[in-house]
Amino acid sequence: MKIAYLEDEPELATTVAEWLRSATWDVEHFDSGLACVRAVENHPFDVCLLDWMVPDLTGLEVMARLQIRLRRSMPPVVFTTGRDSEEDIVAVLRAGADDYLVKPLSRPLLLARIEVVTRRHGGIAGASLKQDFGRLRVDHGRRQIALDGALVQLTERETDLALYLLQNVGRVLSREQLLQVVWAVNPQVDTRTIDVHASSLRRKLHLTPEFGWRLSSIYGHGYRLEREGKDS
Repeated sequence: MKIAYLEDEPELATTVAEWLRSATWDVEHFDSGLACVRAVENHPFDVCLLDWMVPDLTGLEVMARLQIRLRRSMPPVVFTTGRDSEEDIVAVLRAGADDYLVKPLSRPLLLARIEVVTRRHGGIAGASLKQDFGRLRVDHGRRQIALDGALVQLTERETDLALYLLQNVGRVLSREQLLQVVWAVNPQVDTRTIDVHASSLRRKLHLTPEFGWRLSSIYGHGYRLEREGKDS
């Protein structure tokens, strides 16, 4: 089994990598979220073990980026973090993580959790995440969005942005997050590009109040997609 391990604390990373290798697993360690994303996008891994807080991309942003790009070949994800509030745990699991471990880590528990998630995915690997919002139906695995039963034609970047927003309904997503996840931390992208794509999605997907949605620009921060009552 091959594990992509994201952790920026050197001593902890060394210890955990030794635990994983002692279980005869192949481990590739990353101290950068971007490096982890690039590796997992281009090489097959059986599981991702992600720290939440790293300097460039957070673990959540790494997972979101991989969900968008890998689709059906997305490996299971286990989070490790010092954040242990119920709200944090719920946020990570709703975002698509398969399991969650609070630091300080326990070697037996860590190895057991990884075994469980990989065994679970052995039976359902490639299953596509689907969401039903009434008039809007989303198939993340196929990267398709249907409005009133008809597939909506979107560009690749519009699709990336739409899928990320629909995975995070009700959450404020900063412009930095959107650039990192959707545009892959490309420093050449003008933030106004986000506004152009958001405007296009409002039109194409009917993300407006009269259709039960509101895609709001949060001044000085980013965007939030919200549902307003029932779909028309």
